[in-house]
Amino acid sequence: MRDKLFSNPQFWENMDQLVAKNGIRIDRPKGSRHPRFTGFVYPYDYGYLPFTSSTDGAEVDVWVGTSKNKKVTGILAITDMDKFDAEIKLLYSCTEKEMEEIYQINNSLMMKAVLIMRSF
Repeated sequence: MRDKLFSNPQFWENMDQLVAKNGIRIDRPKGSRHPRFTGFVYPYDYGYLPFTSSTDGAEVDVWVGTSKNKKVTGILAITDMDKFDAEIKLLYSCTEKEMEEIYQINNSLMMKAVLIMRSF
């Protein structure tokens, strides 16, 4: 069976509302080092949506890019075999190039991801 993608504009509007209602808290600014993997430097701001929850028990994670389009521009669906969990990470205000770079980052080591890009 082929992989298929079905689109739902309301889904993306809901994601935008999550960000608008809860805001984004950056706890790992661009240029900072990962707390566990100190060789990794964040190429973009990384944080979370306060008062939300993800399947890992923490808040929903967010990568923040440099696009002038201040909306959720994509989502990563991730499996992490180090933590034995699965979760989503939002891509906010990211260009296509930034989304591809973040996708590559999240397909390293024990993590594997699928990127769903929003069409505008």
